[in-house]
Amino acid sequence: MLKGLFGEIRHFIFKNKNIFAIIGGAVAGFVNGLFGGGGGMIIVPLLLFVLGYTAKSAHATAILIILPLSLLSGLFYAFFGTLNWNIGLPVSIGVTVGGIVGAFLLSKLSSKWIILIFSIVMIIAGGKMILF
Repeated sequence: MLKGLFGEIRHFIFKNKNIFAIIGGAVAGFVNGLFGGGGGMIIVPLLLFVLGYTAKSAHATAILIILPLSLLSGLFYAFFGTLNWNIGLPVSIGVTVGGIVGAFLLSKLSSKWIILIFSIVMIIAGGKMILF
């Protein structure tokens, strides 16, 4: 019975894949705009588990999606005067270097390791948010 239910759910999601992509994208945009980040934590599971992407494709696509979203959110923060340039610029340099290294590693690691590392990062980030 449970197997049949999951099959029905998968069929419904596959049939309405674009609707789930739009809703998931809107939620990720809202989270990114409200909190200044975190959209990737929504986009990656959406791409993996709902839209059926491989781990490497999901992470690479999430980066492509999050980049303009983060830039746009940053412009709004700057426009409203809440952006601290003294911290923002050095962190941007670090993020750029880290992004290059991460993209290189993404091409070298297996999907199993990518999912494991991503899961550990999400658990640590969630725990830190709850405890601190």
